[in-house]
Amino acid sequence: MSQQDQFLNVIDRDEAEARFRAALSLQPLGNEELPLADSLGRALAADVLARVDVPSFDRSNYDGFALRASDTFGASEMSPRTVRLQAGTLDAGTPATQFVAPGEAVAIATGGMIPRGADAVLMIEHSDVQQDRLLVRRAVTPGFGVAFAGTDIARGETVLRAGTLLTSRETGVLAAIGESRVLVWRRPRVAIISTGNEIIAPGEPMRPAAVYDSNSQVLADAVRELGGLPRHWGIVKDDVAALRSMMQAALAESDLVLLSGGTSKGKGDLCYRVVEELTDPGIVVHGVALKPGKPLCLAVTGGKPVVILPGFPTSAIFTFHEFVAPVLRAFAGLPGEQQETIPATLAMKANSEIGRTEYLLVGLVKTDEGLSAFPMGKGSGSVTTFSRADGFVTIPRHTEIVDAGQEVQVRLLGRGLQIADLIVIGSHCVGLDFLLSQLQRRQITSKLLTVGSSAGLLAAKRGECDVAGVHLLDPDSGAYNRPFLSETVELITGYGRSQGILFRRGDARFEGRTLAEILKAVTKTDETNCVMVNRNQGSGTRILIDRLLAGAKPHGYAVQPSNHNAVAAAIAQGRADWGLAIESVAVANGLGFLPYQEERYDFVIPKSRQDRPAIRAFVELLAEPATHQRLTELGFRV
Repeated sequence: MSQQDQFLNVIDRDEAEARFRAALSLQPLGNEELPLADSLGRALAADVLARVDVPSFDRSNYDGFALRASDTFGASEMSPRTVRLQAGTLDAGTPATQFVAPGEAVAIATGGMIPRGADAVLMIEHSDVQQDRLLVRRAVTPGFGVAFAGTDIARGETVLRAGTLLTSRETGVLAAIGESRVLVWRRPRVAIISTGNEIIAPGEPMRPAAVYDSNSQVLADAVRELGGLPRHWGIVKDDVAALRSMMQAALAESDLVLLSGGTSKGKGDLCYRVVEELTDPGIVVHGVALKPGKPLCLAVTGGKPVVILPGFPTSAIFTFHEFVAPVLRAFAGLPGEQQETIPATLAMKANSEIGRTEYLLVGLVKTDEGLSAFPMGKGSGSVTTFSRADGFVTIPRHTEIVDAGQEVQVRLLGRGLQIADLIVIGSHCVGLDFLLSQLQRRQITSKLLTVGSSAGLLAAKRGECDVAGVHLLDPDSGAYNRPFLSETVELITGYGRSQGILFRRGDARFEGRTLAEILKAVTKTDETNCVMVNRNQGSGTRILIDRLLAGAKPHGYAVQPSNHNAVAAAIAQGRADWGLAIESVAVANGLGFLPYQEERYDFVIPKSRQDRPAIRAFVELLAEPATHQRLTELGFRV
């Protein structure tokens, strides 16, 4: 069996990159001349030499008088010197034809051309005019107030070098030296092909077992950001002949082909079957010891890369940036990306799989001691994890556990770290979503990490967030939230809400039943047709569920989404039959609701942070009558 016939011949990440690059010529693909107005974001293909001086003449920096500096020596407010004032004014854009002799001066405007004989400019506020005489009340030195020709840019000087990325600063320089056209590297043409029977285009009605094609959009925009020209060739169903035909057509017209999904060797994984037909050299990597991104397939044919990215969104985006982006930058003539790494403390323990290098996406929170990194573990199927993360921690392939509190190096995603104005950690609530949206309209940005009430409370006590949304019940006192406070935090009163069992209306197992009847039915060991949807460990709702079930673990107990909306969606779509969530979510999704627990959803704030402007704005918003009215409309009790 050849290497290409093996299933996922997994190799190390660095070896995979080395094999891929060795099969390619990482050079720009050719150049083209563009109008300056269309050159923004492109890379120069040749050095640019100035063909003129900038400025091209000796120019006045002030409104005043052009004269000889020697005629001002010894002048002061009390003892002014006097020179003869020539008629007229040298305005900007008017050639200076006169000559300034010793003992003479001529009026000049800012930007005006310095006449021959003059070597300085006297500012207008340091002089007085008396008919044809100028009283000089301050001495100036030769060259004062004059921008001499070529002092900014000299003719023949290399102004910009090949490979420079043209931003607004560089295009301004090109305009200043009179360039109307620019030679830049050609943009790589990238074909994007989506595959799979389950994939449908955004805008189409959702159907059971279908998935909207998000990969093609994010990949196309990532290609544009890297200076490429993306073209989405469409969605190909699981048809080998159709995929082969489309890929060959795309190869003929493109410099690089991207496919997503179908990279394994299962029955429906067709991308690999088609790509393995390529030669010269064909597949160079199939399987990388990475998480996410293990099924990545890298091929080259005729000098053109063909890459099968994993189908799951986070895996696809991550492997694109790790393996494809550097190639695209080279093809576009762009400089290599500067990757910024900063130290942080891991906020929660992270488990990793031995044998695979793991990229752990994290959100960064600024604390009094530095930065704290919170793992964003929604899995490679998440479409939001990559977009919401600040960076990632690389866990070596032989490391199984990284403990909480351990210092880690975080490689930032994008340029620079932008910490949100308000960091919110804890339990999810649609009421909180409303509050944060209102703050955004007031130009206050926020980052929300939904890790559950317990973890949010701990983050607040450690000073790792600005606000923690919590709804924790103390079973001994029957009180919410206050029993769990410490001297380092304070409670901001939020609102009341009702937690209860959600179910599809008309379901006879729940409709019109009492809570006791429902619990008896759903906890039967043989009741496999009644599926629950749980909540994540550490959440206040999970604590209520476990108390309600009293040790029972019905079918579906292991399914643990992190918010109320996900619970409602699972029930509405028939993936589950019941779960615990808040009443407002049940109403919004048209679901039945059986009340179980009235609770308080409050906010915990570290006392060390309570004077921050963003926290004050949050507290003020929460107290506004308009906020109370909207929360009431959403089904909460203020």
